[in-house]
Amino acid sequence: MRLTRPDVKWKEEHEAYVSEWGSSRMIPSSFNLNGYESYEAYLDALSIRENGNGKWLPSTNYFLVDEHERVLAMVDIRHELNDHLYNAGGHIGYSVRPCERRKGYATRILAEALMKCKELGIHKVLVTCDADNIGSAKTILHNGGVEDRPFMADNGNVVRRFWIDNSF
Repeated sequence: MRLTRPDVKWKEEHEAYVSEWGSSRMIPSSFNLNGYESYEAYLDALSIRENGNGKWLPSTNYFLVDEHERVLAMVDIRHELNDHLYNAGGHIGYSVRPCERRKGYATRILAEALMKCKELGIHKVLVTCDADNIGSAKTILHNGGVEDRPFMADNGNVVRRFWIDNSF
């Protein structure tokens, strides 16, 4: 398995991944394909977003791909935090393809993302999840997460916040 950057060669796999989410809100949102006239237009917009643009801080996006060239998971690594990300988003947002859950891929992509954070010089990494997402909380704890105070979003959603010491 390896991390790879979004590229036109992943168009069909990316579309299939997104279709498995159905009408659910895509996580991380940077991988949502809705509203783009083509995959190339999505990639152009992602590039602008990754470089930081308006409300978007610099970030890097990756697919976790297996030996069969299948996208198993996605991760968005934010290089810095603003107030919103400090409370509810964190440095790392990730998801696993719905049909591939409970196979250890979340733990793997978070571990890979932490290595990328280290390369970026991010040594104290914030990762968050919704309070009812027990699987994600276990994944974060398994990767060294130490729970901080939760955050109550305007909509009443409770967000659990974890810090990972990435300086080792």
